[in-house]
Amino acid sequence: MTTEEKNAEAPQTGAENTNATNASEERSATIAVWAFPAFILIGAGLALASPDTFTPLAAHISTMIAIIMLCMGLTLTLPDFALVIKHPMPIFIGVLAQFVIMPLGAVAVAKLLGLNPMLAIGLLMLGSVPGGTTSNVVSYLAKGDVALSVTMTSVSTILSPIVTPVIMLLLAGEETPVDGKSMAWSLVQTVLLPVIGGLVIRVIFDRIVQFLLPVLPWLSIVAIGGVVFPAVAKSSETLMNVGVTVLVAVIIHNTIGYILGYFAARATGESPAVCRTTAIEVATQSAGLASGMSGKYWAPEAAIPGAVAAVWHNISGALFAFLMRRFAKN
Repeated sequence: MTTEEKNAEAPQTGAENTNATNASEERSATIAVWAFPAFILIGAGLALASPDTFTPLAAHISTMIAIIMLCMGLTLTLPDFALVIKHPMPIFIGVLAQFVIMPLGAVAVAKLLGLNPMLAIGLLMLGSVPGGTTSNVVSYLAKGDVALSVTMTSVSTILSPIVTPVIMLLLAGEETPVDGKSMAWSLVQTVLLPVIGGLVIRVIFDRIVQFLLPVLPWLSIVAIGGVVFPAVAKSSETLMNVGVTVLVAVIIHNTIGYILGYFAARATGESPAVCRTTAIEVATQSAGLASGMSGKYWAPEAAIPGAVAAVWHNISGALFAFLMRRFAKN
């Protein structure tokens, strides 16, 4: 074979290697999206069948939430926040839509379905927490703007110790009192500090963290299970009676997020990729955090919407990504 022939083949081989790598990453991401709800479904089923086995995990919910947020922080880099300065408008629209559409949507759905106060407060907490890290993977699969997704999730998470308690104080109602100061401090401890700590560790020990990155999503999945399973175990009897109603509530609430999130971005003239990303960010909440905080500040029953959403948000995200990959033109 001549040198020219070898050189002609070299770019093709490089392209093939790149395509193989991208295909491998996509397979891994797809597995993670579907493995998560499968793991939560199986664990929740076991918690329903044997509540006493999982109830002791309730003492470690705050630790599990901190682990989830630490993993998120470890995935962040300083350039992720550069988008706030370079392209502030889509981030502002996305975060504002999330903290307006989802809480108000939760109140509307709770009234529509006549949820009792504890389920209603749990759904409101679900709508008031920051975006979930699963949204970043779903954005990738849905041909969205992944960098924008990461930044939106980061910004909403950092704002949550202030914004989430304020929303709960404004919308919870007199029949479900909210300890705003305690909730804010708890969110600082379990959300803000672990995220910032993870970011600092990433900056200082980047090479080591790069090696650990493939493991972090799976560690987060296990930690979310540590939040959801005891919530299911402690409210197993109630869940058997209201499970279908809560599932319907979570599905409607999630759908509202996708539709209004998409059109909030579209109304400001953003590209289709940004509109898809905004829809995903608005609709996909940090369900594990919502479940843990609801169970901590109210009753085990209040943790049910977050526990159900931990499964549904990933199923709906995978379905949304599938539809976007099949029908989205750009």
